[in-house]
Amino acid sequence: MRSLPTTFMQKKRHNIWILLMSLALFLLAAVLSLLLGSAAFSPAELWKAAAGGADAAVLRIFLHVRLPRTLACILAGSALAVSGVIIQSVLANPLAGPNIIGVNAGAGFFAVLCAAFLPHWPAAVPTAAFLGALAAMLLVYAIARATRASRIALVLSGVAVSSVLSAGIDAVVTLLPDTLTGASSFRIGGVSGAAMKSLAVPGAYILAGILLAFSLHCEMDLLSLGDDTAKSLGLRVGKFRFLLLLTASVLAGAAVSFAGLLGFVGLIVPHGARFFVGSESRWLLPVSALSGAAFVCVCDVLARILFAPFELPVGIVMSFLGGPFFLYLLIRRKGGADRQWLN
Repeated sequence: MRSLPTTFMQKKRHNIWILLMSLALFLLAAVLSLLLGSAAFSPAELWKAAAGGADAAVLRIFLHVRLPRTLACILAGSALAVSGVIIQSVLANPLAGPNIIGVNAGAGFFAVLCAAFLPHWPAAVPTAAFLGALAAMLLVYAIARATRASRIALVLSGVAVSSVLSAGIDAVVTLLPDTLTGASSFRIGGVSGAAMKSLAVPGAYILAGILLAFSLHCEMDLLSLGDDTAKSLGLRVGKFRFLLLLTASVLAGAAVSFAGLLGFVGLIVPHGARFFVGSESRWLLPVSALSGAAFVCVCDVLARILFAPFELPVGIVMSFLGGPFFLYLLIRRKGGADRQWLN
């Protein structure tokens, strides 16, 4: 039996190292998120508090503030990053992302509607957010197909839909001001009010969505080759495109339901991961999930300590990082000169 080509083995070893480095970065970011803030403490202090030999306030901060907040960062970051990978692959558009094409806004609008009309059923919010994300994504995709839009036109359609849905959020919050506690933080995006009980349902959605995305990595790679090529290889294009968009909607909607309208995670992280491991989904998905979780954790730590004891919503930090990156992508692609029609 012939040995595998040397270049293939080298690439595989390289990707394994990148995956391990992503895991190490994720663990480091999670530890920093657990320890740093306006009231920082060391691992030794935390250990003493757990053993009952130090100030019990340290343990209370860890259990009721830092732990749920870090878990929220991990869930939201991994969900939005994997959602971004799916959207960019399925739509064959490197400028797409959950917040860019209106997916986050759709999830937020339906979540606010659910909070307004079903105030005593908070467990329904993640489901409502998923339905809103799916509706927004399908609407943008339908517009793109109906108008045979280019890549840039697809993004602009998403921006328009996002603007309308964001206006809907503002209208509901204005007319029903008691609908959403912390409406401003929700629109900006943040995890400062995260609680363990509020993460259980969306956490289950996110875990299921990530596992489903991993199981469909081969189909995602085939779709990225184009419809004609995928069909010639026996893939049922319509079925798997809808299933993957459904998965992306589950992930984005679940994240929005507790973290608000966090932006640019699903745009920045997949590009960074793709630079290191290429476009093969079996590597791109796990590296993006780990890197997305680490990215949100680091941004949240910066939001806590930059102006301590005052704290910024993490969405502000992400916007400062994501806005210039999006402009860089637009300039790099020369305003969409490489038109590609959606068939």
